[in-house]
Formats: sequence, C-alpha cells, structure tokens
Amino acid sequence: MDLGLRGRTAFVGASTAGLGRAVAEALGREGANVVITGRRGAQAVAIAADLPSAIGLEVDLLDRNSRGAAIAAAEQAFGPIDILVINGPGPKASPAAGLTAADVETAFAQLVAPGQDLVARTLPAMRARRWGRILAIGSSGVAAPLDNLASSNLGRAALAGYLKTLAGEVAGDGVTVNLLLPGRMATDRVAALDTATAARMGLDVDEVRQRSEQSIPAGRYGDPAEFGAAGAFLCSAPASYITGIALRCDGGLVRSL
Repeated sequence: MDLGLRGRTAFVGASTAGLGRAVAEALGREGANVVITGRRGAQAVAIAADLPSAIGLEVDLLDRNSRGAAIAAAEQAFGPIDILVINGPGPKASPAAGLTAADVETAFAQLVAPGQDLVARTLPAMRARRWGRILAIGSSGVAAPLDNLASSNLGRAALAGYLKTLAGEVAGDGVTVNLLLPGRMATDRVAALDTATAARMGLDVDEVRQRSEQSIPAGRYGDPAEFGAAGAFLCSAPASYITGIALRCDGGLVRSL
C-alpha cells in the first residue's frame, strides 16, 4: 500500500528513542521529510543521518521558546509541517490520593500544554492547505487508568479530550486528529520499569517480564516497529477518513473494545 507520504513533512516530538523514534523511522521509510527532536541533540542528528530526508534538532519540548525555535527550524528546512506527532515524557508515578496542586500543574505542563502549543503553531497552515495529520502518542491509561500513575492518567486524559474536541472542528478541513496508545512495548523505558519492579519485589527481572507477558493475550511485548507502522498508517493518505479515535497497539492487553 502506498501511504502517500512522500514529500510530506513530519515533526516528531521526543523521537531520539522509544516509540517516538519508531514512528519517525516508519514515516521516513515512507518518504516523508522527518524532523527528529529531543534533548539529546547529537542523537537526533545521528538518527536523522540514517533516514532518506531528515534533520535532527535539540529541543526541550517543555520549554515554549525551544518548541518555537524547533518549529521555525523545521519549516526553514522543509516548509510547512504536514504531520505533527505529539510525544514527550510523562510525570512521576503517584497515587491519586496523594496528588498535590503542584502535581496537577506539572501533569498539565508536561502532557497538555506542549501538545496544545505545537498544534497552535502548525494547525493554521494545515487547514489552509486542507491536508494535515495530528497524532499523539499516548498511553493505555487513556482507555484504562493505570495504578499509581494518577498524574499521567490525569494529564493524558485531558490531552485526549482536547484532541477529540479538535478532531471534530478540523475534519472538514482535511486534517485528522488521532491518538495511538501503546501497551507493553519492548523499549528501554519498559525494560527499566521491569528492572525497578524486580528490585522492589525481590524478583528476577526475567520473572517479572514473564508475568507481564502472561497478562497480554498476544503473549509477548510489542515490537516498537509494529507501533511505528501503526503510527505511519494513521498519518497516511489512505487514513483520511479515520479521525477522533484512540487506537490501541497493545496485543489485547486492555480488555475493553
């Protein structure tokens, strides 16, 4: 299938590792001009060098001025942004009963404000050209809130609500807005979480992973490349009638439809 992405320009947040990188590389393989971003500027440049048409930028996505400078650099290199992939770090683990006002502010500052700002900077040109894709890399916590991740659940649900509202407003302009929700993917972050769980429970890390895999109907962790392919499709021309959805790429982990 031709995804119709050749020559399109994609700005991918936090794409020097993990799922952001997987989506960026999938878009690059489909012929898109890709803007790799992250705090590790040298890593961003190295990843971009391996793609057919890409640049790497050092960006602090939590800083408004840094975001603005990155968008400006991307547009100078490739022209207006066609595809915006919202992605970034989440807040610390925390129980709901222990949340403070500062925790709530941090959740919004990390998970809602950066995405909204990036949309505000790129959406007008998408609407003017009557073609655009906005994709947020979220969490399965949007569909089923995760224990001890109250700040993340709060912020990601707020972002999802904003994007769902936006999807209905811009669909007539040829702009789609979707979320892609990972389950247990084989990333460095998930490996670190498994290691931390093993240490906390006094278990071998392999046992922790086996227990986790047993909770997934597919019986394994997902390959980031699988997630990246799903992301590239949602950003594609053939997906032009898919908007306002939260698609799970989780091997059946979340039991709801």
